[in-house]
Amino acid sequence: MVDDFGNSRDRDQCQAFEFSADGENVSGIIREQDRLLPIANVGRIMKQILPPNAKISKDAKETMQECVSEFISFVTVEASDKCHKEKRKTVNGDDICWALATLGFDDFAEPLKRYLHRYREVDGERASNQNKVNQNEEKDNSSN
Repeated sequence: MVDDFGNSRDRDQCQAFEFSADGENVSGIIREQDRLLPIANVGRIMKQILPPNAKISKDAKETMQECVSEFISFVTVEASDKCHKEKRKTVNGDDICWALATLGFDDFAEPLKRYLHRYREVDGERASNQNKVNQNEEKDNSSN
């Protein structure tokens, strides 16, 4: 298949890359299937939004697959650049929110910040509860 720009959209296509991280040049090849989200997942997400009887063409799914994969890369590079400037190696959720806002996606950044805050609260509660369970199990085992 050929897109509107004359590029082949062969699903087995590979993309070469080269970048510098921590002063170390890295290069390699990324297979198309590793660069893109699985098409079944993209189709499933698209179907959730559409009416039950709506159909989605293969071309629409492939186009959306390219778009969302490119969007993820776009945001991740921005977040990664921030981490690199701050001499950090790990990109976290706050970095993604910052990148979204920096790139002009404030409408996405704010709800994501709220979600991330709530996720961390719930995750902290879950970890706290698990610690209590583990402590109780240790007490039970040591008393036997």
